[in-house]
Formats: sequence, structure tokens, C-alpha cells
Amino acid sequence: MTQSAIDGPVHHAGEPAQPAHSERQPGPGGTWRKAAVIAAAGVPVGLLWWLLAPSGLNVLTGNPDLAAGTNTATWLPRDLVLAGLCLLAGCIAGSFVAGNKHQQPGPGAVILVVLAGAAGALIAWGTGVLSAQWWGAPADTSASASVAFSLRSYAVLAIWPAAIALAIFLNSLFPGNGGKPRRGGARKMIG
Repeated sequence: MTQSAIDGPVHHAGEPAQPAHSERQPGPGGTWRKAAVIAAAGVPVGLLWWLLAPSGLNVLTGNPDLAAGTNTATWLPRDLVLAGLCLLAGCIAGSFVAGNKHQQPGPGAVILVVLAGAAGALIAWGTGVLSAQWWGAPADTSASASVAFSLRSYAVLAIWPAAIALAIFLNSLFPGNGGKPRRGGARKMIG
């Protein structure tokens, strides 16, 4: 005898209906905590920007010609390092809050975490500039303000929140199963 496939638990008459998953639904406090973590991630991103970027500590290239902000060839790579770090942070944060196919964030939560991403980008920018002022060599900015460790293209700051929004959007289009095996798949009973 073959029994049809059942996906999930069976509900018998007279028994109270139980949800298929007993996972805890994140409340508004969970969304605020996630937003705070995303914004606070701006501090390590800003420190990494100063450590890796040309005219910062320049760990990424190690080229002494790129260590000084007076070399105009360092200005674009300096902005691109922050852009790459913001993109990475935004993708990680977006996947962190995207949820799964059973629990997707509401519009308010999405707006909150995107704003937290914008705050994180601003914090990263400020942290990088402050790190350069504290631990970097003094720069003569009389020729150009870009000689000092700074950001020339402010559009870079939009990458982090845009990456969060894109990651959440893509997760809503392609939710997947969250890496969890299916429960109650097709069974064949012989009797």
C-alpha cells in the first residue's frame, strides 16, 4: 500500500493545531539590535579602511610611493577601498537581516536596517578620518584637502545601504530553504 507524500505534521480532529516550526519570531527589539550592530560595524570598517588604503597605513599595497596623500594616484584607490569594504559590509548585513522564506522582514524593519547601513557608512568614514588624524603622519593640505586621508567621492557612502537593500530584495525573490533540510519529505510506506 502506498501512502501519499505529506509535507509537514498531520493535524487530527480534536487536537489543537501546532505551527510547523517552533522558531521564535523576532520582535521589534530584535530588529533594533540588528540595526545597532550594523551601525556599530562602521567602526571596524573605518579602521580597516585606514589600515588598508593608500595614503593611510597602506597595508594593502605596501608601496611607499602610495603612502603619501600628495601623490594624486592614491586618491581613487583610497575611495575604492572604502567602497569595497562598504559593499562587503552591506552584503553581510543584508544577509544577516534578510530572514528565510518563512520569516521575511517587514517594510519597517527594512527601512530601519537600510538607515542603519547609512549610519554605518558615515561612522566608517568618520572613524577612518579620525584614525588618520590620531595615528597618521600630519599632512599639509594647503595644495588640496584631498592630501589628508579623506573621502573624495561621497557617493561611496551610499554603497553600504544599497547593498543591504539589494541583499534583502534578492532574498525575497529567491528565498531558498535557508540551508535546512526539508522535514516530512515524500515517504513510501509498504504495508
